[in-house]
Amino acid sequence: MGNYKLDKVISVRTSKTIYRDGDKVIKLLGEEYTAPRAMSEALNFAAVGETKLKVPKLFEVTQINGKWAIVWDYVEGISLDRLMEKNKDKAQEYIERFVDIQIDMHSYSASWLPLLAEKMERKIKVSELDATCRYELLGRLAGMPKNTKLCHGDFNPSNIVITEKDEVYIIDWSHAAQGDPLADAAHTYLLFWLSGNIGMAEKYLSLFCKKSDTPKQLVQKWLSIVAASRLPNARNEEKEFLLSWANVAEYQ
Repeated sequence: MGNYKLDKVISVRTSKTIYRDGDKVIKLLGEEYTAPRAMSEALNFAAVGETKLKVPKLFEVTQINGKWAIVWDYVEGISLDRLMEKNKDKAQEYIERFVDIQIDMHSYSASWLPLLAEKMERKIKVSELDATCRYELLGRLAGMPKNTKLCHGDFNPSNIVITEKDEVYIIDWSHAAQGDPLADAAHTYLLFWLSGNIGMAEKYLSLFCKKSDTPKQLVQKWLSIVAASRLPNARNEEKEFLLSWANVAEYQ
C-alpha cells in the first residue's frame, strides 16, 4: 500500500501534485490535508463511481511519506482542452460536445455527495468580503432553487478525457456536490473567464442555455454567489477578478 513511483508528474496544483505510475494515477495531497478531508475527497470519487457515468475507478486511499494520497486507474486518452488546442478548426464541434457532456452529467444524482449550497454558505462566511456583502450573498443563496443534481464544481475541458474509442471520461471530482446545475454552469463560465478565454465563456453560456432551454438570466443570478464561494481558496492572481464579480449587485 502506498508503494508508488513518483517520478512522472501529470500536473501540479495548489496543495496537490498528480503523478502517473503505470496504470495508476496518484494524487498526492499537501500536508494540510487531514484524514477526514482526504477521505471526504475520496468519498466524492466513490459516490460518482456509483452512477452510470464513465469515471476512472477509485483504487485506494493511502499515505505516502506522511501525506495522504488518492489513487485511481489511469484512463488512456487525450483531454478535451488539448484536442481544442490541436484542432482549432473543430472548436465549435468540441464546445458543443463539452456542453452536451455537462448537461448529461446533470441528469444524475449522487446522494452521498455534500450539498453544494451548504459548501457555498460555509465558504462565503469565511471569505474576505465585508459583512454587508456576505449578508447580501447569503440571502441570495438562501433564495436560490434547491436541487440535488450532480454538479462537478470544476467542469472545464481539461477534466474531460476522450479515449481512442471515443469514450468520454470525466475526471477530478474533488469539488463534486449535489446542487443546482445552473450553479455548476455559472462556475464553468467563470472558469473560462479566469483562464482569459472570454470569447469561449460567452459562447459556452449561450450554448448551455440554448441546449438546456434555460434563460441566461437564471445562470447569471448564480455568478456573484459562485465567485464569492471561490474566494477562500483562490490564488492571488484570481482574487481581484472574483471580488469584482462577487460585489456586483445585479446582472442585466
